[in-house]
Amino acid sequence: MDQLKLRLALLLDTLDRTGNWLPQLALRLLLAKEFWDSGVEKFNGTNWFVDIQDQFPFPFSLLPPELSWQMATWFELIGPVALVLGLGTRFFSVSLSILTLVAIASVHAGHGYTISEGGWKLPLIYLVMFLPLIFTGPGRLSLDHWLRDRYLKAERRLWT
Repeated sequence: MDQLKLRLALLLDTLDRTGNWLPQLALRLLLAKEFWDSGVEKFNGTNWFVDIQDQFPFPFSLLPPELSWQMATWFELIGPVALVLGLGTRFFSVSLSILTLVAIASVHAGHGYTISEGGWKLPLIYLVMFLPLIFTGPGRLSLDHWLRDRYLKAERRLWT
C-alpha cells in the first residue's frame, strides 16, 4: 500500500509541475491560431465594418470604421504572435477579449447561441479560454515568466 501511495504522489507531483506550463501554452497556441486566421482574413479582405458600424457598442461606435478595421486587424495579427511567445500575455488577452465582446455585440448576437449559424457560442468559448491567461498568466514556458523571474530577482538583489 505504501508503494501505491508513493506512485500516486509521484504522479500527482508530475501533473502539478506539468500544469505550470502545458495548459497555458495550449490555450495560448489555440487562441493565437484562431485570432491569427481572423487577422489575416481582415488584412487580405475589404473593410466590412463600414456596413455594421452602427451595431458597434459604445464607445466603439464613435470610432471611424476604417480605424476600427485597422485596430481589429493589427490586434489580431500582433496579439497572436505575442501569445505564442508568451509576451504581454495578459495585455493581449484582455485586448482580444474586448475585441471579442465587440464582435459578439455587433456581429454574433443576432444569430443566437449556435456555432453553425455564426452565433455567439464560439466567441464565448474564446472568452472563457482567455480567463486563465488573464488571471493566472501565461505559464512558466513564456517570455513573460522569464522576464518576471529575471526582473524580480534583480529587484530582490537591490533591496538586500
